[in-house]
Amino acid sequence: MRAALYDRYGPPEVLYEGRRPMPSPAPGEVLVKVHAISVNGGELHGRAGKLRMLTDLLQRGFPKTVGIDFTGEVVAARSRQPGPAVGDRVWGALSRTFGSAAEYLAVRPRQLSLVPSGIDLVEAAALPVATTAITALRDKARLRPGERLLVIGGAGGVGSAAVQLGKHFGAHVTALASARTLDFVREIGADEAHDYAVTGPADLGPFDAVMDTKGVAQEPFRRLLTPGGRMVAIAFDLGRPVASLSYVLASAVFGSRRVRFFSGDPTHRDFAALTRYVEEGALRPLVHAVHPLADIAGAHRALEAGGVRGKIVVRIV
Repeated sequence: MRAALYDRYGPPEVLYEGRRPMPSPAPGEVLVKVHAISVNGGELHGRAGKLRMLTDLLQRGFPKTVGIDFTGEVVAARSRQPGPAVGDRVWGALSRTFGSAAEYLAVRPRQLSLVPSGIDLVEAAALPVATTAITALRDKARLRPGERLLVIGGAGGVGSAAVQLGKHFGAHVTALASARTLDFVREIGADEAHDYAVTGPADLGPFDAVMDTKGVAQEPFRRLLTPGGRMVAIAFDLGRPVASLSYVLASAVFGSRRVRFFSGDPTHRDFAALTRYVEEGALRPLVHAVHPLADIAGAHRALEAGGVRGKIVVRIV
């Protein structure tokens, strides 16, 4: 089967469309014919070798694969548990690994949910990443109506979902983004949108919740929190990884304004919530561009270039 591969760490150009063995579902798994995936920031760092210890642990040797989330159709099932059946349209994510940029995937039903009717599967590939925003705001920040929310990186895949959900939860939403995406961020629901290059932490606040999707210096933004405020980070400063993660741990011990860091690992419950929010109109797919699998390098290059509004999607079918 066709799949996106790379034989060494490096720039987007190391990626190519190659061949991998067709997966066979084990007992308890279903086989999904993948229609599309999206490109995520963590994959860029992994491909570039910035997360070498992690990527080497997840995938020993080369070639390595890319892709975390996906949409597709169930074509075979060996699971006796309730869940998607053959012919169902689904979306999902791999658990703590890469490899969804391929024609077929064997996964467990807990990693899937049904895609709402009326949404094209390629367009829908922009939405699985929204499960991270759901976990961040619903479970980690416990965002409440009337609270003030700051989203750092409001135009990206997770950030744009957080802006939409923040409004749905009844919060006043402020977003930080690049100058060329400010209008987009306002259009999807931000009450205020500010340019990173012009507006710093000293020009903002206070906030009841801060969601960091970019891995910024956390201390200046933590100071913007009200007493009992919550900061949720889904990325850390790769230039200072030890200091960044140490600060997160220290915040749990010192002071009431805690920084909560987590790495998304969505389950069926999260995807079921995603389906519900889409059906309620709280979330809509935001596709910046669609690339064919043969241009997987171009998809990575486009995300690295910045200024993305929503998600870069890769069509597999």
